[in-house]
Amino acid sequence: MAVLVTGGAGYIGSHTVAALAERGEEIVIVDNLQQGHRGALLGGKLYEGDLRDAEFMERVFSENEIDSVIHFAANSLVGESMKDPGKYYHNNVYGTLCLLEKMIQHGVRRIVFSSTAATYGEPDNVPIDEFDRTSPTNAYGETKLAMEKMMKWFDVAHDLKFVSLRYFNAAGAHESGKIGEDHQPETHLVPIVLQTALGQRTHISVFGDDYETPDGSCIRDYVHVSDLADAHVLAVLRLREGKDSAVYNLGSGNGYSVKQVIDIARSVTGREIKAVVEPRRAGDPAVLVASSQRARNELGWQPKRESLDDIIRSAWSWHEANPNGYND
Repeated sequence: MAVLVTGGAGYIGSHTVAALAERGEEIVIVDNLQQGHRGALLGGKLYEGDLRDAEFMERVFSENEIDSVIHFAANSLVGESMKDPGKYYHNNVYGTLCLLEKMIQHGVRRIVFSSTAATYGEPDNVPIDEFDRTSPTNAYGETKLAMEKMMKWFDVAHDLKFVSLRYFNAAGAHESGKIGEDHQPETHLVPIVLQTALGQRTHISVFGDDYETPDGSCIRDYVHVSDLADAHVLAVLRLREGKDSAVYNLGSGNGYSVKQVIDIARSVTGREIKAVVEPRRAGDPAVLVASSQRARNELGWQPKRESLDDIIRSAWSWHEANPNGYND
């Protein structure tokens, strides 16, 4: 029996494929390679195509004995989602509907979903727990919340069990040095800071320094990508045990401001990193920090790489060795 990983050639997806491969799982990957990379795959069988292509997805399910699904495939740029929400609803929400319907047709009723802290919007409480109000401040978060709700109703109607993992800022690279973070365009803070350290950018932009935080810049919770991958594997195991659907936060529980991240990167790289303050971006909450106690208690999730210094150091090792990313 195989685990189907949609978006498995992407950043978090590829690390999860690596974690599944280490367990000896049979892995099937669906990725249209718009954002993913063949070179990021350390295992599995790749099908290149789109979730919205019914004939293609029928072939994937017919040719493989799929036991569970881990669903990463989605557009995920907050700024772009505010300018082109239709693209996000069509790819993220409709793409998920196509996937769920194909799962039901083939009797596959276990799915682990890559969700996001963006479902909470501007939080009422810090740290955020899973029972806090969800009120996204951007279209990306709204589509992810819609995907979660769709899974809830498929559970009611079809007994499709899901685990939704709402995670915070993924960062870092695989300990083997073989896979890391390579987006085009790059929008995540840590790789942009490191690209600046490599001289590929003239500066790092700090979007707003007038938030109600100690240094005025946004605060986020950073979690190592390999720890996120481990959580997805644990979630698959939970569903195989027959447990009910659930939602979990994944984060370190520690918040770091944009300016703090830049300072740590300067220390790790030994490079001068120029920072320039620019206007706030639409849809950016001031503080997002997770309470992941429920995941620790129920999934048995134990992050191994919680120090931001260590997270950035692992990312720096990959970026130094792969300054131009993957060559595919």
